Amino acid sequence: MTNKVNVGGVNIVACPSINELIDTSILNSDGVIPGMAIAVNPEKIIAAKNDPNVMAILQSATVCYPDGVGVSYVMSKRTGSKVARIPGCELWERLMERSIEKNIPVYLLGATQNTVAQTHEKLSVLGVNVVGFKNGYFTKEQQQLVIDEIVSSGAKIVSVALGSPRQELFIFECMKQAPQTFFMGVGGTYDVFTGNVKRAPKLFRATNLEWLYRLSSQPSRLFRQSNLLKYIYLYLTNKV
Repeated sequence: MTNKVNVGGVNIVACPSINELIDTSILNSDGVIPGMAIAVNPEKIIAAKNDPNVMAILQSATVCYPDGVGVSYVMSKRTGSKVARIPGCELWERLMERSIEKNIPVYLLGATQNTVAQTHEKLSVLGVNVVGFKNGYFTKEQQQLVIDEIVSSGAKIVSVALGSPRQELFIFECMKQAPQTFFMGVGGTYDVFTGNVKRAPKLFRATNLEWLYRLSSQPSRLFRQSNLLKYIYLYLTNKV
């Protein structure tokens, strides 16, 4: 049974590795464990504090995992042992590789048409059984048509790159009509996977400074990073 640590009202899985997370919470001998995986970072904890809908979705997810170093740090302090940060893009890539072993049908949703098509092509070359893909440019009125397409595809793993919290809200609705499917919100993962967006160099990743690299390359993220200061304050005052 996986260990979970409560951070800001959200129960987050503590695993020493990506493979262990997949083996205990996502895949089993029959294929997938139905549910929803959500990457949790300080920004998402703050969003949940401010929006009851976001909090409800995080609390209903079957797998919340520590994507942000601020979250894994708090978990490590509370458990007394090191809790690994699990970057969402690395978890997704490993899950795609593992899906090949069981020929699990996969559906890709989100990003631009060019990016999701490139992702589909690259995964197909690797041997992933991609049964459908669609870009993220659809309206609220078109959402049901998208859900119908996903359900009819027979996909058992659906990765959704719509940005947070839109992707989590979409997954929450889609799960109601595809209860035997595993869903994962993946943010900008397709862009990184296809090389359209450069990920932080290994040195930044190894020292848990990937956020600093993203900030330096995208100064527009400065306002979003202010949530990290709020998170630190809440941690120091025992409110997360």
